[in-house]
Amino acid sequence: MHDQTAISPLIHRGSCLCGAVRFAYHGEIDTVIACHCLECRKAQGTPFVTNTPLETARMEWLSGRDHLKSYESSPGKQRWFCQNCGSPMYSQKAELPEILRLRVGTLETPLSCDGVSAHIFVADKASWWTIQDDAPQWPQWPPAT
Repeated sequence: MHDQTAISPLIHRGSCLCGAVRFAYHGEIDTVIACHCLECRKAQGTPFVTNTPLETARMEWLSGRDHLKSYESSPGKQRWFCQNCGSPMYSQKAELPEILRLRVGTLETPLSCDGVSAHIFVADKASWWTIQDDAPQWPQWPPAT
């Protein structure tokens, strides 16, 4: 979306498993949300997914943008993944085009935050998984702030 000179300094880099899709995010990442909903669990094949909400305008696709494919998992919500290796990359809602929810596991640079900021949709949590941290837990979305 942006070339490297448009926004600086470069803060975070990441990629898919095969390395075809590479990106840079020009900004701080200080929030990690663990979503336990059934849809996220199925999309990731894990007990929860870790996302971070990012500004679309600060995302730079370094390579492989043409390797991204999307799936509309619910009306207006696209889940983007690498069509080569299947790595989930991010999701985005049509009504919030300025925000994407990056899968934190795709990052290759350290984060400034210390652990998960919150757990959401814990009412749908996998019965075989125990949350083992003290981050706030919400049955669905947290209350609006």
